[in-house]
Amino acid sequence: MSPSMKIDIHPQYNTEAKVTCACGNTFTTGSTRKELSVEICSVCHPFYTGATRTLDTAGRVEKFKARASKVVAPKEKSKK
Repeated sequence: MSPSMKIDIHPQYNTEAKVTCACGNTFTTGSTRKELSVEICSVCHPFYTGATRTLDTAGRVEKFKARASKVVAPKEKSKK
């Protein structure tokens, strides 16, 4: 007996899914969702535009500094 594939387990694929970027750019693509919202696209991404842009990193530097300040330097072992 050969194994059979399960029927109707795959989501519906939309060929005209609308993608909206935070910069205001919109385009269509294929996806299992009807609408997508993205933070960065090829119109505003620094790699494609050549412009430098600071992205919001949700305070990653501050979080790192807070963790680093909590760490105590290890004590040196005394030689006897």
